[in-house]
Amino acid sequence: MTTHRPFAAVILAAGKGTRMKSDVHKVLHPIAGRAMLDHLLGVVDGLGPSKKIVVVGSGREQVERLVDARAGEVVVQEQQLGTAHAVQQAEAALGGFDGDVLILYGDTPLVEAETMANMLARLNAPDSPAVVVVGFRPSDPMAYGRILARDDGTIEKMVEFKDATEEERAVDLCNSGLMAARAEDLFRLLGQVGNDNAAGEYYLPDIVMLAARAGRRSVVIEAQPWEMAGVNSRAELALVEAVWQRRRRLKAMADGVTLVAPDTVWFAHDTEIGRDCVVEPNVVFGPGVRIADGVTIRAFSHIEGADIATGAEIGPYARLRPGAEIGEKAKVGNFVEVKKARLGKGAKANHLSYIGDADVGAAANIGAGTITCNYDGFFKYPTKIGEGAFIGSNTALVAPVTVGKNAIVGAGSVVTRDVSDEALAVARGKQEERPGWAARFRSMMAAKKKAG
Repeated sequence: MTTHRPFAAVILAAGKGTRMKSDVHKVLHPIAGRAMLDHLLGVVDGLGPSKKIVVVGSGREQVERLVDARAGEVVVQEQQLGTAHAVQQAEAALGGFDGDVLILYGDTPLVEAETMANMLARLNAPDSPAVVVVGFRPSDPMAYGRILARDDGTIEKMVEFKDATEEERAVDLCNSGLMAARAEDLFRLLGQVGNDNAAGEYYLPDIVMLAARAGRRSVVIEAQPWEMAGVNSRAELALVEAVWQRRRRLKAMADGVTLVAPDTVWFAHDTEIGRDCVVEPNVVFGPGVRIADGVTIRAFSHIEGADIATGAEIGPYARLRPGAEIGEKAKVGNFVEVKKARLGKGAKANHLSYIGDADVGAAANIGAGTITCNYDGFFKYPTKIGEGAFIGSNTALVAPVTVGKNAIVGAGSVVTRDVSDEALAVARGKQEERPGWAARFRSMMAAKKKAG
């Protein structure tokens, strides 16, 4: 989705975020495993911006790496004098820019590309409004600023809640703070904003009334309330996360995924999941998960950074860590952890195992309690298990080690050397038996207890 005129995005992120009670900058707190600011920048990037400016107060060093990665620029609002003053800080960075400007908020991460595109389209409509404002109608208007508008969207007045009359507070059309204006109009109007109000701040909405005094009309377009949800506290962060998750679950089901208990499944921002997959209750997807068609994810599994091929079955209570590659129709069962390892087609690790830094061939079977001993305290080492190999229960494979094709390893073995194709390897202590020893032991101990 691209726009016809060049546009820049100015994202305000200068708030102190004191209610978050955090050393982490507010806009870096994650939704679905991705920083709020990065959600917003990702949507903006999809529209093809000419420039992206992020206005911060404190915490520049925290935000800058993310903004740099998105080819944006950070500017600092040294004093917190209001939203109009914050936008003014972007003027030098946009010097000579002759296009449209979107004003967004780093702590309002759910704004859709369609809404941003609608803002720019309305700004460039034949009637050429001076400013486009995004309004919304929340179930509880609370202390939002109000927009008084005609039926055609023309704004008659915008007023902050602190400065509104009771009659104005009764209006349910609220100001989201999101705006669009042409650069030449925006900075000219910002230069005229004063701070004669209850808070003594320079309010961004004042540019609408300043434009009206110059004979220019401004208009409001409406968006869904959930898009305008902002984050100022941990509780609000959780609420926005819940909104994001609910919408992602609905999308998954619409795309052909069965969620047995939808409210208990948690997606990451980049989860890819195919058709005819079944996801049982209490499954968590971390970032970097790709799942092909027809996969079953059983209950209480945690999956991150993994690729899962068609027809595989995972869990219950499985953990797939980054670098896990699960082949077609492979099985990772209960209490099995896989890290940086590949399971080939039809391979099975059904119970209580750790498979790390390993390559498991097609149709191999990993017995219960098997572990790949991949770490010596300093370095990681690989384990290779050939196609069709059978690893008996409670086996320790001390890497680096290779088990050959169709080989068998006896249960309880500690394997420290390579095993040849088709061979049997047994590496365990010799079993001894002492007849009558248990009876004599019990008799002796019972006598001591009685005497004691």
